[in-house]
Amino acid sequence: MTRSAEAATPELTPFARMKAILGGSAGNLVEWYDWFAYAAFTLYFAPQFFPKGDQTVQLLQAAAVFFLGFVARPIGAWLMGLYADHAGRRAALSISVALMCAGALIIAVTPSYATIGLWAPAILLLARVLQGLSVGGEYGASATYMSEMAGKTHRGFWSSFHYVTLIAGQLLALGVLIILQRTLDKAALSEWGWRVPFVIGAALAVVVFWIRTGLDESVSFRNAKAAGAEKARTHMLILRHPRETLLIMGLTAGGSLTFYVYTTYMQKFLVNTSGFSKAVASEISAVSLIVFLLLQPVAGWLSDRVGRKPMLILAFGGGVLTIWPIMNGIAHTTSTATALMLILAGVTFQSAYTSISAVVKAELFPAHIRALGVALPYALANVVFGGTAEMAALAFKSSGIESAFYLYVAGVMALGLLCAILLKDTGKHSRIVED
Repeated sequence: MTRSAEAATPELTPFARMKAILGGSAGNLVEWYDWFAYAAFTLYFAPQFFPKGDQTVQLLQAAAVFFLGFVARPIGAWLMGLYADHAGRRAALSISVALMCAGALIIAVTPSYATIGLWAPAILLLARVLQGLSVGGEYGASATYMSEMAGKTHRGFWSSFHYVTLIAGQLLALGVLIILQRTLDKAALSEWGWRVPFVIGAALAVVVFWIRTGLDESVSFRNAKAAGAEKARTHMLILRHPRETLLIMGLTAGGSLTFYVYTTYMQKFLVNTSGFSKAVASEISAVSLIVFLLLQPVAGWLSDRVGRKPMLILAFGGGVLTIWPIMNGIAHTTSTATALMLILAGVTFQSAYTSISAVVKAELFPAHIRALGVALPYALANVVFGGTAEMAALAFKSSGIESAFYLYVAGVMALGLLCAILLKDTGKHSRIVED
């Protein structure tokens, strides 16, 4: 875009900017609530969908389905990223939440393994594939939309609400779990109570679908269309933006793996390794997620002042140095306070990455290929490292070398650190030119 075109771009009013951020955030929250409800309730529904056996084996089977949902995410990222760059961010956001609604509803009504046999895990897999397509498309569309609508001066701060709502979705799923744990006995929760969060998720998705149809399109997309920008094509990522694509994949590898270790897997780690009860593990996870959520806008605000690159180096450098003592300490403690403090130390470093994860990716690409550029490299790395986090951890545990998993995480975070060092500070060299 030329300087004259940029100058002619009408500035968003504070109300319009807030409406866009909140509108994008609401859908993001519901999307991730539905996605994480699966992880939060795995301990209860795994016996319903898989044959009887050892708890670790059942968790491995459920984690495998969780991973296959991740496999669908690059496909959703590819399809929805192209669609968002061709038809608009708003249209892609509406489709993604509709797919999530369908997936949640299918899980809610599927009979157990005892009733329909192998059809139960097969249908569960179908539902997770739909949700994987949805989340794969959601990430790129919402991260792009919120970054474009955030404004130059406070782009790190406002775009951090992408992860605020992502974590809030996970926290909401855990909150529903805690409420059900306190209101239903274990038999009822294992028999039918685990279906409740999926019904809630499907209903909320319908509401958000209606909200998203009323969102304004981003100025960046409208300007690209008005200027007759070239249509996004998949090969452009490799031929024209190979460095950006590879850097996003490296950052995502370390960031996603660590995120899933401290969030979705941690609940199971507290039960299966540390020996805490399911209820206590859920409550520890909930408190840590609340703090993690509150850290996002603080870290995002800080990135607007010190830059994106120093924050990324802090996230991955600190993560490499602390993952072993944190995980080893949690594994050997019986104190809820100690476990919580160790988790909080981990998510504090992680916040320096998660708060700016969306905006760093969006600032690397021009508007006409931005949604695809944000979504596809992220999803590819996420399926390999984030999607396998639980399976890798449980496999190491089953082999009797659980502590080797901590070294594996440290190694992948070291890759993220290298990418952070090689990355230009996107806050100073952003390709989002509109305010």
